[in-house]
Amino acid sequence: MRSVAIRAHPLVFGTVVFLASESMVFAALLAAYFSLRGATSSWPPPGTELSGAGMAAGTALLALGSVTMAIAQVAAMRQGRVLARAMLGVTILAALGFLLLEQHDWNTANFHIVDNAYATIYYVLTGTHFAHVLAGVALLAAVAIFLRAPAFTREHHAGVEAVAYYWHFVFAVWLVLYATIFFVR
Repeated sequence: MRSVAIRAHPLVFGTVVFLASESMVFAALLAAYFSLRGATSSWPPPGTELSGAGMAAGTALLALGSVTMAIAQVAAMRQGRVLARAMLGVTILAALGFLLLEQHDWNTANFHIVDNAYATIYYVLTGTHFAHVLAGVALLAAVAIFLRAPAFTREHHAGVEAVAYYWHFVFAVWLVLYATIFFVR
């Protein structure tokens, strides 16, 4: 009996490779965070206050977005375009809510990026993630628009799958960042 090799769609494979490289970016930023934390006697510096409640709500929004993205992916693969587009809409709204909460967190923080090493690495970590969420919103919107085209069929759903991988990656990275910033002090 002859086995048949199953290959990933080039878009999906490319997305996985891209996400592996993005993992290295966040790993380097987290290594910098922990290196600075280890070299500093008081971390975060005295008087530094963060709104854990606001970003807990942001984390819940990203979790909701991850669930609705999974539903959208399954619906798209089963020709449920209406449900898929609705779930993508909810995912986009959850992402925008997260971005607003992150922006509010930055605006109300009692420190600025240039104040100390903690402030700098905090803004770089959260800013890099913010940029990824913003890019995710654009990708989600593109998929929602393109789901209207007949080119998206049960057999041709690599774009939905690739964006789903990206979106789940963004959520997983945030869980690590959130735990690092708000719990590992």
